[in-house]
Amino acid sequence: MIRILLDTHVLLWAAGDSDRLPSEVLELVEDPDVQALFSTISLLEISIKHALGRPDFQVDPSVMRRRLLEEGYVELPVFGEHAVAVAALPNYHRDPFDRLLVAQAIVEGVELITADAQLARYPGPIRVF
Repeated sequence: MIRILLDTHVLLWAAGDSDRLPSEVLELVEDPDVQALFSTISLLEISIKHALGRPDFQVDPSVMRRRLLEEGYVELPVFGEHAVAVAALPNYHRDPFDRLLVAQAIVEGVELITADAQLARYPGPIRVF
C-alpha cells in the first residue's frame, strides 16, 4: 500500500471538496491502494489560523478532523522523532508547520503531497502539484 501525507492546504482543499484540489490528487486519495494521511500539525495550524480569523482557514478543525477520519484518512501524530528531524533540514522554508510536515514525510517514508514549490527543494519524497 502506498502512503501519502497531505500538506495543510491540500488537506483543506480535499476536506472541503474544493475545485482547487488537482484532479491527480483527488485520484490519489480515492485510490483504494493509497492510504491518505493527515498530520496533527496540520490540525494545529488550522486551529491557530482559524482562531485568528484567516479567510483561507474558515473551517471548524474538530468537524474537519471528524470528517477526515470518517472518510478513511489516517491521522499521523507528531512524535519526538519528527520534531528532532526538523533540525537536520536545510533552511529553505521558514514556516515551522511545513518544515515539520517535511520531517514527518522523511521519517515515516511517506510522500508529502503539496502545492508549495518551495517544499520540493527539500530532500525526500515530496510531490508538488
